[in-house]
Amino acid sequence: MEKGAAVRCQRIGCDAMFTDADNLDGSCRYHDSPIFHDGMKEWSCCKQKSHDFSLFLAIPGCKTGKHTLEKPVTKAVSASSRKPTPSPVQNKPTDVNCSRCRQGFFCSDHNAQPKPSNPVVLPTSVENDQVKNTPPPVKKIVGLDEPQICRNKGCGKTFKEKDNHETACEYHPGPAIFHDRIRGWKCCDVHVKEFDEFMDIPPCTKGWHNADAV
Repeated sequence: MEKGAAVRCQRIGCDAMFTDADNLDGSCRYHDSPIFHDGMKEWSCCKQKSHDFSLFLAIPGCKTGKHTLEKPVTKAVSASSRKPTPSPVQNKPTDVNCSRCRQGFFCSDHNAQPKPSNPVVLPTSVENDQVKNTPPPVKKIVGLDEPQICRNKGCGKTFKEKDNHETACEYHPGPAIFHDRIRGWKCCDVHVKEFDEFMDIPPCTKGWHNADAV
């Protein structure tokens, strides 16, 4: 590493820029391997999960340590490889040789339907009360020289508002796509098989850095 030059941490869930001088023990927050199963994304280390990929990547790292340039050797883990789970109940006959039927997804070839869930319906008065009692989000006031971390998907750089401009950030507007073990970005139509390869897909769009992106 060139002395004094900022480089990007390679740990999953961190992606921050650092130098030798500020690489202290505990300065890096990261995750272990991700798990993808039936549309759900989960971190194997802290069991936090989300259906939305952007919210999944925004979950703060649960482990701490020093930043590193060494890329972790990780692969997305299938939930079925951790422990066997019973097959979902199907409403119509399925084909055991069909991967979509076995995983419980809708399959037009064999008329397989996933088991429906029972939605919980709140009374209208309760919904209205909840909406009225929800406080508005508090907007954080940030100084022009205060370092911030960009939350745009695929960026993760540290920036100052005084240096922010319309082409400062390179990112993916998304959304991320996970389908039949293929991962990619709809915005640039690039698809790969491994999670590490997915994280290395170059950003396709330029814009302003955003510390509040979801």
